Amino acid sequence: MEISKDKVATLNYVLKNDQGEVMDQSEDGRFAYLHGANNIIPGLEKALEGKKVGDKISVTVAPAEGYGERDLEQIQQVPRNMFPPDIDIQPGMQFQAQSPDGQMMVVMVTAVNNDTVSVDGNHPLAGENLHFDVEIVDVRDASSEELEHGHVHGPGGHEHG
Repeated sequence: MEISKDKVATLNYVLKNDQGEVMDQSEDGRFAYLHGANNIIPGLEKALEGKKVGDKISVTVAPAEGYGERDLEQIQQVPRNMFPPDIDIQPGMQFQAQSPDGQMMVVMVTAVNNDTVSVDGNHPLAGENLHFDVEIVDVRDASSEELEHGHVHGPGGHEHG
């Protein structure tokens, strides 16, 4: 069976940056996704189309097909009083925030000053070339519930409690 729309693919993968540093990796074939449902970045999904169990690929995904280019407008200075007063704000901390258009987003603290906090709303991998080594572990038909919900249920996917 080949990876195609409405199939669940289970992968082993290692993701590295341009410097060869491991940025992310799966745990023993436990990453599963619903192909064609925008559950993974477009460049990787395109590269996996038509692959079968046992196939191994190496693919480089440019920012435009990954997490996008870095957007300088996503980097802002926020008044310190916008954060809870009882938290010791440190660079690297992440907070949920609301974008100007009302969308929830995650921002990362990049610097803390007396009266302001610098935050970055870009994905940490924005602007990066992404180098994937992938092995296809399993391909199966998605269940009707997975198709209805738009994501995988069970091992490696989303669990409903």
